[in-house]
Amino acid sequence: QVRLVESGGGVVQTGGSLTLSCARSGTIFSVRTMAWYRQAPGKQRELVVRISSAGIVNYADSVKGRFTLSRDMAMNTVSLQMNRLKPEDTAVYYCNAVEATGADYWGQGTQVTVSS
Repeated sequence: QVRLVESGGGVVQTGGSLTLSCARSGTIFSVRTMAWYRQAPGKQRELVVRISSAGIVNYADSVKGRFTLSRDMAMNTVSLQMNRLKPEDTAVYYCNAVEATGADYWGQGTQVTVSS
């Protein structure tokens, strides 16, 4: 079983930067994909970025060129560096993992607020 814990959210001004971290426990070989999603109030949860077990990274068009995902094997984490933040980026950000079995796991979420 995989357990995910997000951290790093906060309040920043437009154009600022923030780094989110997803701490993972469980067997890495059982994980098919990991991803960051976000959900603003009253809106659907949307995919921000996903990385496959093969290392292929896919970004949403809205964040491409501004957000960068990285894996920290030693720390057992997946991080999201967010640059040039916009008010539209304001949301609760969730870490997601899908096991090879098809089981789906979510973290508790971390709030990101970008002020104008």
